[in-house]
Amino acid sequence: MMKIRILLFTLLAFFVSTLSAQSGEMDNEAAKLYNEGNSQMKSGNYAGALESYAGALKISKDYRIYYQLSSVYKKQRKYEDAEQALLECLKLKPDFSTAYNSLGTTYYSWGKFDKAVENFTKFKESADDKKLQERAAKYIGLAYAKLGEEALKDKNYQDAEKHLLNAVENYSYDAAYLKLADVYVETGRYEEALKAADNAINYRDKKSSVPKGAPYFYKGMAFKGLNDKEKAKENFKISSSDKQYRDRSNHEIKYLN
Repeated sequence: MMKIRILLFTLLAFFVSTLSAQSGEMDNEAAKLYNEGNSQMKSGNYAGALESYAGALKISKDYRIYYQLSSVYKKQRKYEDAEQALLECLKLKPDFSTAYNSLGTTYYSWGKFDKAVENFTKFKESADDKKLQERAAKYIGLAYAKLGEEALKDKNYQDAEKHLLNAVENYSYDAAYLKLADVYVETGRYEEALKAADNAINYRDKKSSVPKGAPYFYKGMAFKGLNDKEKAKENFKISSSDKQYRDRSNHEIKYLN
């Protein structure tokens, strides 16, 4: 039901300059290969970019080369290789906050959401720009939401609630609120389910992938649990207008009559 589309976690244009071969000392030959690799990656020639970066690293173990190397591996979905390149990058420059962001996105794409949270948190703590800190908080929220979703699938309601509350503490995410409503319905905490469902409605983004009828379905389930049949029917009727919830909602309405 909840489909979290991974965002393209791009950095601000400011960071382009920090990765320029001219922004710090780098051997001329290494810099030439590094810049060639950047051009090849931009054009989609990943094999050529990897070859150029490998050649550059033979000359100079520069953190920027490792960072760009990780970017190619991520584009190829070679997450373990990307991880190793980023760890080498951070060994050389531990205060390079952008690498923590990149590690976070690597782990997120890899499905290692606990490590994603850890590195997005480091990114937030090391970023000195308010907008980047806000962006990091959003990423933390998305990763916690994934952890909550996994726990809910396993019917581990305690962990699901904990992760989802952490998610919305960092980012007012409608899908996380919706999953909280699900947790509360399943555990008989109907008043809390109503609040969570209302938050899912109130914080819905225009680009949200959450079905519009979903929060109303869980409101219906909560009112059903509270033995308020009229309000339950009212919300099930709203959710039934959503094709993804039509059958479930009509089923509930039928047995409330």
